[in-house]
Amino acid sequence: MNKDLSYGNDYKYIPATSVNSGDGIEVLPDLYCHTIQIVNIILVGKPDSKDFVLVDAGMPNSADKIITTIENRFGENSRPKAILLTHGHFDHVGAIIDLVKHWDIPVYAHELELPFLTGKMSYPEADPTVEGGMVAKMSPMFPNEPINLGSNVEKLPSDGSVPHLPEFRWIHTPGHSPGHVSFFREADRALIAGDAFVTVKQEYLYKVLTQEQEISGPPRYFTPDWAAAFESVKKLEALKPKTAITGHGLPMSGELLESSLKKLVEEFDQIAIPDHGKYIDKHSH
Repeated sequence: MNKDLSYGNDYKYIPATSVNSGDGIEVLPDLYCHTIQIVNIILVGKPDSKDFVLVDAGMPNSADKIITTIENRFGENSRPKAILLTHGHFDHVGAIIDLVKHWDIPVYAHELELPFLTGKMSYPEADPTVEGGMVAKMSPMFPNEPINLGSNVEKLPSDGSVPHLPEFRWIHTPGHSPGHVSFFREADRALIAGDAFVTVKQEYLYKVLTQEQEISGPPRYFTPDWAAAFESVKKLEALKPKTAITGHGLPMSGELLESSLKKLVEEFDQIAIPDHGKYIDKHSH
């Protein structure tokens, strides 16, 4: 069943990193965030249990790092029950085919994300003209062709439940991509936001390198629908999360998270939407 799996033709290692690369943070006893170069993977489950899942799958060529991270936390030869995807951009599925082959586990994503994960459809190309720094300028080299997971990827249950995570529900948060989802646990208001918003200005190399904390909308160079992105941020802010792990940047919690999200909603045009770029509809301001 695994022989047909493939990355896109433009798949390649991307030489970008941050000071946090290789670091892990235990955000809550069962929520662990680990940075692979410039993107976060999240492990949900207590370290002493065999019952855990991986959210998102890192940068290209990072499978060994991810496997090591998991074995360090959950024990030798341990493997997640599944991989859950917030979305399918290259920096969130970078090691997924190697991981699926290694562990033989299912992948779950939103139905609208499946064409990008089964080889049918490419994402819109990155927009290097958006206002922003070096990372935005580098973005044309980022892979955007679809990977093919074949029958290994399934759609998330339509009732909002999350396989293997009974306390979480998934929330459709499109804008950055059509089938982008975030995961939320009501009990302690923990949010895995993906790239619906991030805690670093992802377009600027200096900020990515230093991981300077600053709430921001989704990474600009890969966000084609700003109206939907704004609705998604409003939806997440309304949940009043106490802790948030985002796709890029450090986890944020408490008062800082609350005030930052409120500010992001109130000043979304200024903070999130670039002044120019090919996906900017001048009327959306």
